Amino acid sequence: MTAHSTLDRRLDRALASLRGLSVGDALGSQFFVPSNHSLLKRRVPPSGPWQWTDDTEMACSVVAVLAAHNRIDQDALARSFAEHHDFDRGYGPAVNRMLRLIREGGDWRELAAELFNGQGSWGNGAAMRIAPLGAWYADDPEQATHQAEISAYTTHQHREAVVGSMAVAAAASLAASPDGPPSPGELLDGVIALVPRSAVGQGLRRARDMLDYGDVNTVAAVLGRGRRTSAHDTVPFALWSAARALGDFEETFWTTAQVGGDVDTTCAIAGGVVAAAGAGAPPAAWLAQTEALPDWLPAPAA
Repeated sequence: MTAHSTLDRRLDRALASLRGLSVGDALGSQFFVPSNHSLLKRRVPPSGPWQWTDDTEMACSVVAVLAAHNRIDQDALARSFAEHHDFDRGYGPAVNRMLRLIREGGDWRELAAELFNGQGSWGNGAAMRIAPLGAWYADDPEQATHQAEISAYTTHQHREAVVGSMAVAAAASLAASPDGPPSPGELLDGVIALVPRSAVGQGLRRARDMLDYGDVNTVAAVLGRGRRTSAHDTVPFALWSAARALGDFEETFWTTAQVGGDVDTTCAIAGGVVAAAGAGAPPAAWLAQTEALPDWLPAPAA
C-alpha cells in the first residue's frame, strides 16, 4: 500500500467519523428546544434542517489539520479554530474570548494556560471534537491518544480535559480497527489501558462495571450526563453508550440523548465513535437533514 493510499484511507475514516459526530451534534441540539421533548421520548427526530454547533466546527479543524500535516500541528490547529470561529455556534464565553484574541495576534499557549485562574479549562470541548482523529489513527491507538493530548492543549490545559480527549480518541481508534470493532468490554478496557489515572479514568472504570445495566437513567446518574460540561461528567457516559451499540448509530443516539444534559456534546462524542466503526454510519435520512459540512474541509478520496 502506498503512502498516498494510506492517507486517503485515513481521511476517509476521519470523515466518516466526522459525519457521525455532526449528526449527533446537530440532532442532539434540537432537543434543547422544549417543544421537541415529547419527540425525544418517542424517539422521533424533529423536522430538519438541523444545524450543528461548535462541536462540529472544531472537529472540522481537527480533520483539516490532519489532512494538511498528517499529524496535529498545534499552531495550525489553533489558527484554524480562530479563523473558522463562528460566535453563533454555541461556544462558551471563555473560548469565544480566547479565539478572538488569537485572531488578533494572541499566543494560544498563554491564553489557554491563563483560563480559569491558571488552572486551564476542564470542560468537554477538547473531547467533543476529537473522535475523527481517533478514526484517522485506527491502526495505532497509542498514537491516537498522543495526538489527542497534543490537540487538547491548544484550548484545554487542565488534566481532566486532556484525558477526556485522549479517551474519546482511543475509543474511536479502537472502534475503527482494521480487525473489526471490539466488544463493549474490550472497547472500554482498551480505553482504560490507554489513559492515565484521573477522574475521567475512574468514570470509565465505573462505566465498564455498568455495561450490563439496562436502566440508562441510573447509569447517567452515576457517570454524569454533561450537565456540568466537564470532561469527567461527560466522557464516561458517552463512551458507555457508544460501547454498547457500535454497529447501531440510531440506538446509540437515542440512548445517549434520552438522559438529557449536554445532549449535543454527548451525542457528538458517541456518534463520532460509533461512526468510526464500519457498520456505524448514521442513517441516510438523518444525514440529509443535517447541515452540510463546510466547503473548506478536504474532499474524500475519489
